[in-house]
Amino acid sequence: MEKNDEVIVFGGGCFWCTEAIFKMLKGVASVTPGYAGGTVPNPTYEQVCGGGTGHAEVIQITYSPNAITLSDLLTVFFATHDPTTPNRQGNDVGEQYRSIILYTTPGQKETSEKFIAELEASSALGGHIVTEVKPLDTFYEAESHHRDYFARNPENRYCQVIINPKLEKVQKKFAELLKTGN
Repeated sequence: MEKNDEVIVFGGGCFWCTEAIFKMLKGVASVTPGYAGGTVPNPTYEQVCGGGTGHAEVIQITYSPNAITLSDLLTVFFATHDPTTPNRQGNDVGEQYRSIILYTTPGQKETSEKFIAELEASSALGGHIVTEVKPLDTFYEAESHHRDYFARNPENRYCQVIINPKLEKVQKKFAELLKTGN
């Protein structure tokens, strides 16, 4: 982590998908899948998927505000999941798939809340935004086999049917934000 880098945590459905999306963006130094927002210490994937932990599948993003703005990260975040449906993203259902932003600085909180208010006012999404905005308490890194899941399993049916279309959308819609070579 560089001196001026910041960390923010996003949950917007399955972390295999969100990890693959945010790893493509310039200014993003690292993306780590994990669990946060709940009450059970050191949860496992099975516990989180079973419900009752309060945790969401999330990604911890380390980024350089000098290379990519939080507003750009939020734009991609809100464009790549449905923030109007509580505890659900497509066929993924449960509290672990809820839309959540876990901030680490007061500025991130302010920017996130303002961004959501502007989205609500524009009614571009057609529904009330249910995304939680909370301070990050503890981030629990997911088991190692979840890290870089898409890159290691491109032939997996879930990757082909769910993740590939989202990556194509990001590549087309946000080309100016991509790292070279994407």
